[in-house]
Amino acid sequence: MRLQRWVSCSERAAGFLSPAARRQSRVRPFTQSAANMAEEAKKLAAYAAVDNHVQNNQVVGVGSGSTIVYAVDRLAERVRQEKLNIVCVPTSFQARQLILQHGLTLSDLDRHPELDVAIDGADEVDADLTLIKGGGGCLAQEKVVAGCAKHFVVIADYRKDSKALGQQWKKGVPIEVIPMAYVPVSRTIAKRFGGEASLRMAVSKAGPVVTDNSNFLLDWKFERAENWKEVNTAIKMIPGVVETGLFVGMAERAYFGMEDGSVQVRDPPVN
Repeated sequence: MRLQRWVSCSERAAGFLSPAARRQSRVRPFTQSAANMAEEAKKLAAYAAVDNHVQNNQVVGVGSGSTIVYAVDRLAERVRQEKLNIVCVPTSFQARQLILQHGLTLSDLDRHPELDVAIDGADEVDADLTLIKGGGGCLAQEKVVAGCAKHFVVIADYRKDSKALGQQWKKGVPIEVIPMAYVPVSRTIAKRFGGEASLRMAVSKAGPVVTDNSNFLLDWKFERAENWKEVNTAIKMIPGVVETGLFVGMAERAYFGMEDGSVQVRDPPVN
């Protein structure tokens, strides 16, 4: 067995690296910079949306996921700097914790059933602003909050931008179901629409992923582009389905942070 010798920091600084190690050391910064680029793109989109859509004395729906972290950062910053009076309604346990950690005012739909604006991320956005959401498992509450908002705004990085759903996002459409129904629902979806609807399994626990609503998630990997409005309605009519991750005709604007440091804005097409 060939043993590898650890190279100390002093040796690395002095140039005692093998050719293979030198090649590896040149690759790492590129990988890291690509990850940093995506994070910076998320931040750019989030900041643009908060700056353009949040005003004083508003009730704001706070979405879930990695991009929304930057939106809450900016929202808290503006509240401090501009002394804004903002009330926040979360879409998930994660969103609730973000609101509390930033010292923002937490509320709910019981007290504030009508929101001025909701800001949320997406797993994929097509040319019509149809979204796939639910990669993080929060789709039902996200859709409820978005539906209660006068304006629903989406934030994402350049990797989520597609002409048609399924181009970038390969994990399928999330569908929240009550636990007892996941087998018949998955069979019905596959029979009526093709593809495969699989139970999402957890990574750090045994068994399936459980949503904030104590339900299961199916991920439907569809085979072709569909009339998403009709498909969304049809799936929701299947007994046992709580909600789908298809957001059709809900978003009025999307902000994409781009690789070059710009922000691209997309509105729905005018029919």
